[in-house]
Amino acid sequence: MTHDDDVAAVLAAEERRYRAMIDADLDTLDELCADELSYAHSNGARDTKAEYFGKVRSGYYDYHRIDHPVERVEVVGDAAIVVGRMTADLHSGGVRKTIDNLALAVWARDDGSWRLLAYAPTRLPD
Repeated sequence: MTHDDDVAAVLAAEERRYRAMIDADLDTLDELCADELSYAHSNGARDTKAEYFGKVRSGYYDYHRIDHPVERVEVVGDAAIVVGRMTADLHSGGVRKTIDNLALAVWARDDGSWRLLAYAPTRLPD
């Protein structure tokens, strides 16, 4: 697989992940997220895979719209980072929110598939 193929595969995985978040598709998210997932939120909270999935399953996080423009993808061996932005409309704990974050996603290749290992947003100033 070439570097360009890896970049395309990571971008496709990112697209599938965000679509699965909107659809609350936990089967697809499970396929895309590493068991060791560390998922940070712009409020400073951080979830394990089980914690995050529980919140999506319960409706605590209910995503209505997510835009995720990518600035760059860096692939080094079996690791990749996606640098970009994530804006979204969602309900979080029953409260309607609009968020606008810088975003860093870390992906790791596992048995030929890219899986999300960590996600870290940085909230932009109001």
